[in-house]
Amino acid sequence: MNRGTSRRDYLKMMAATAGLATAAPLAFAQEDAAKKSAQQVPPPGHERRIQWWQEAKFGMFIHWGLYSVIGRHEWAMEVEGIPIPQYEVLAKHFNPKPNAARDWARLAKQAGQKYMVMTTKHHEGFCNFDTKLTDYCAPKQAAGRDLVREFVDAARAEGLRVGFYYSLMDWHHPDGARCATDEAARQRFVAYTHGLIRELMTNYGKIDVLWYDVDWPLTPEQWESQKMNDMVFQLQPDIIVNNRNGLPGDFSTPEQEIRAADKGRAWETCMTLNDSWGYHKADDNWKTPKTIVNNLITCARGGGNYLLNIGPKPDGSIPQQSIEILQAVGQWTSKNGAAIYGTERNDFEWHVYANFTQRGKTAYAHVTNWPGDTPAEQWLTFYRPPSVISFGGWRTKVKSVRLLVGDKPLTFTQDDLSLRITGLPTTAPDEPATVIAIECDGEPALSHEYVRKNRSRFKVGLSYTEP
Repeated sequence: MNRGTSRRDYLKMMAATAGLATAAPLAFAQEDAAKKSAQQVPPPGHERRIQWWQEAKFGMFIHWGLYSVIGRHEWAMEVEGIPIPQYEVLAKHFNPKPNAARDWARLAKQAGQKYMVMTTKHHEGFCNFDTKLTDYCAPKQAAGRDLVREFVDAARAEGLRVGFYYSLMDWHHPDGARCATDEAARQRFVAYTHGLIRELMTNYGKIDVLWYDVDWPLTPEQWESQKMNDMVFQLQPDIIVNNRNGLPGDFSTPEQEIRAADKGRAWETCMTLNDSWGYHKADDNWKTPKTIVNNLITCARGGGNYLLNIGPKPDGSIPQQSIEILQAVGQWTSKNGAAIYGTERNDFEWHVYANFTQRGKTAYAHVTNWPGDTPAEQWLTFYRPPSVISFGGWRTKVKSVRLLVGDKPLTFTQDDLSLRITGLPTTAPDEPATVIAIECDGEPALSHEYVRKNRSRFKVGLSYTEP
């Protein structure tokens, strides 16, 4: 989603489209070019602070709170119209097993994710962390302990970077809505918000990411967002922040879609494994490992990151479907990480069975739909020796081609129209994507238009004659 668009708007969109946008397209789109670059200038020290994140590419999002007890999506409090006094009762029953986050962190590492971002406070207003500003928090309710502390310790134990999600919108706080029209209420609510963020930035050691969400109902000026960010950077000089408190921040945050920002602007697509962020026991619209892997490739192709969500159950356990999907993804990333981590944005055009990432003069062709053999090889020498993978319009001279897994050299021929890789097996050597490393003598480039304009043409009728 674009900055300023709430998840409520997203839910409306999903209802209107009948859930058609559950997976990202292969091609990535550009943000509106009309946006002035001055509106997206990141805070000072951006390049230094964000370097690790741009190399990491893949993170885990965790949505967990009182809504998990209900098991009907994280927006249940609002969309079902639950009265606040009744909703508060959930805090007496949200008592997860100790150190559930250890399982999250182990799964994240196994999946190839390099950082984790957890909901410290979602829209419901309940704090998963220890705070002096309210008793509506895990340590002072049934859990009796700081769940954010357990998360931080678990992530660090696995060598993963630590991120905090924080919702500015608050459905529980008495000033959370009237602050828009009552100045005294605004001052109280902003002081409360800044105070909670200060605690988060002070009490847990080094924090790597602060992930704001939903700036309803105030403007950046009313939130005192610049003062907010100044405080954050004073307390955490190496942190990166997103753009959802109304300021540009260090990176943009398209939601449930892959939409690359303008060149030079960092971005991260956040996405659910099914259609829900929080635990939703009836939501069985799970993405396949193949979809997840291709989304990760597409994000890396556009120079962005992929923040993939899990919604633990109220006891902190991970739904089995999430475990199985992420384990399958991890089997792929463990072998093909060189084609993802630390890669850079490229301008490759789309292909019918492949996606592309790039590092320097090496392009990685991720063949997601292995073509195998074709009956056309009986008649077309183009498809011999079988099987053939061809990339039309490859404009850079190729030095070598190899399978990434196993480092096996592959036979190839290149002419003005195409790069043909021949003698391949009929079935995919790897699933859900086979990666072919293509080393070039310059910046890799592919152009369909070159083929369209420069392929030799003959006559209106048949130009082929039988040999």
